[in-house]
Amino acid sequence: MRGEAGLLADLRALAIPFETYEHAAVFTVEESRRIDADMPGAHTKNLFLKDSRGTFWLVTVPAEARVDLKALPGAIGCRRVSFGKAEDMERLLGIAPGSVTPLAMIDAEPGSVTVVIDARLAAAERVNVHPLRNTGTLGLAGAAVLRLLRHWGHRPVVADIPPKAS
Repeated sequence: MRGEAGLLADLRALAIPFETYEHAAVFTVEESRRIDADMPGAHTKNLFLKDSRGTFWLVTVPAEARVDLKALPGAIGCRRVSFGKAEDMERLLGIAPGSVTPLAMIDAEPGSVTVVIDARLAAAERVNVHPLRNTGTLGLAGAAVLRLLRHWGHRPVVADIPPKAS
């Protein structure tokens, strides 16, 4: 496991600009809103999912998004999805619930989890994500997140994630 030290080393080696923030542990989007107000850029939430074929997905969307899980498979090219189990997340990504981030893909075997980034985040000048723990936040460009994922051998999917009707 390369972990956060490997992540920071890769950011520096690839000359990717980023900002770090330390804060109290947050476990939900609601808790993170209290901290996010001081950070510029798009804030995120992450869904660790498993489709009916047994394929795992990590979907990163804007924090305020309400995702239509019934319409999601059509947008990302999979079958019906449900939330993945914490033990699968820990086994595949090396992180616990509450610390989910696309940057956890640093420790995922290529092909073990398909990572999906909402198109708005992929195009954002600044995206705020956890650095493999929920007591910190990294701010970097959406394009930089995609670059890191590809650097680690993943093929990120950029998609328009369908919102849940109110």
